[in-house]
Amino acid sequence: MGRIFISAGHGSRVNGITDPGAVVAGTTEAREMILTRDLVVTELRSRGVEVLSVPDNLNASQAISWINSRARPDDVALEIRADAFTNPSVRGATVYFIANNDQRRRNAEQLLLALIRRVPQLPSRGARPDTDTGLGSLPFTRQIVCGSLLMTIGFLTNPDDRFIIQNQRRDVALGIADGLVAWVRGTALPPDPNAIVYPEINISINGQVYGEKGILVNGNAYVPIDLTDRLGLDLSREPNIRRLNYRQVVFIKAVDLRDYTIAVGWDAQSRTVLLRSILKVCPGALDRIMGNGNTTSVQLIMFLKSNNEAALTQFPQIADLYRQEGSIEGVNYDIAFSQMLLETNYLRFGGEIRASQNNFAGLGDVGGGPQGASFPNAQIGVRAHIQLLKAYASTEPLVQEVVAPRFRFVTRGIAPLVDQLSGRWSADPQYGVKITAILRRYYEMAQIL
Repeated sequence: MGRIFISAGHGSRVNGITDPGAVVAGTTEAREMILTRDLVVTELRSRGVEVLSVPDNLNASQAISWINSRARPDDVALEIRADAFTNPSVRGATVYFIANNDQRRRNAEQLLLALIRRVPQLPSRGARPDTDTGLGSLPFTRQIVCGSLLMTIGFLTNPDDRFIIQNQRRDVALGIADGLVAWVRGTALPPDPNAIVYPEINISINGQVYGEKGILVNGNAYVPIDLTDRLGLDLSREPNIRRLNYRQVVFIKAVDLRDYTIAVGWDAQSRTVLLRSILKVCPGALDRIMGNGNTTSVQLIMFLKSNNEAALTQFPQIADLYRQEGSIEGVNYDIAFSQMLLETNYLRFGGEIRASQNNFAGLGDVGGGPQGASFPNAQIGVRAHIQLLKAYASTEPLVQEVVAPRFRFVTRGIAPLVDQLSGRWSADPQYGVKITAILRRYYEMAQIL
């Protein structure tokens, strides 16, 4: 049986100074990984496994040389790290292996499974080839002469992961030790006596039964990630998708698909999760401003009235106007209508702009007046809104005479997607997200999505 080399990433010294790695919430990556590494070493030795701890006073290249000068063909090497990201919601563990090596991929999957068994609260981000990293390769997986893997235990920038690393350190160490022992001995992980069995559920996509089953986890429907390819989505690298490894299949939470143009429902009687993709728009085109709308005037009116029963009292033709004016200029009137609902609070107004101004999208006046632009009637107000959207989303000329006061000041075609209106049309960085959320809601109500 071979030996195990284990290194605590970012615990090295560079030019005589300790490299702390990520520094978060009063701790450092180096500190947390060294403490975890030491527990792993202790656990491995208690099991009679020969383990060599890479000295912490070596830099990355020296650590690789240190291992290579001692390694034998049947030895294995692991470096453990913690990750960090600007978005604190991103979390989970990953094991990286050298690309195009199926044996090393299986080792990585086994090591990750062992960790998640011991710490099920830690999400798995999967075993990944080192080509998925920012640099396209990892020295630790490429330059070591024996089999080697690199594990990121979690994200220090995520409070939940940080809590697990600091407060469940022994469980983490036991999981890593389980995986390393199975790897170096060339054996499978022993059966997990505490393995959870999730109840199966059915899956329906656009009214058709999907051949594979989903699972129910704590009341939430999970579906195999492979089915998203059928829906025209690639979620394999999306950082905010919750993944769950279960019986060698990766599952994702069904409700998360709502952010990707998929409607999600549930039929309790048949225990079926109902997935419906948009039928008239190609996946990914939901947020493109230039294009055709998909709803009828009746559908727009029904959605508007469901949110404001009195909405049509002053503007009875508002749905027809948006469909008409949007179609003339080639602007997706569904998007324009959603923006109008956001800006006017479903035609309640109540802000600086009054209903009498016929200004449905917070259009500013060239003179810079505090109350924005005013228009003689609802049709001209809608037309101005559509024209300004076209200015942002397209370089094509207007079909009708310009009535939008600030049309000529917009850099044409600068924002073809809804989210690109954020920070331009409105200072709100979530402006585009809010418009799209409204759009999805009434597409779901209209059974389009």
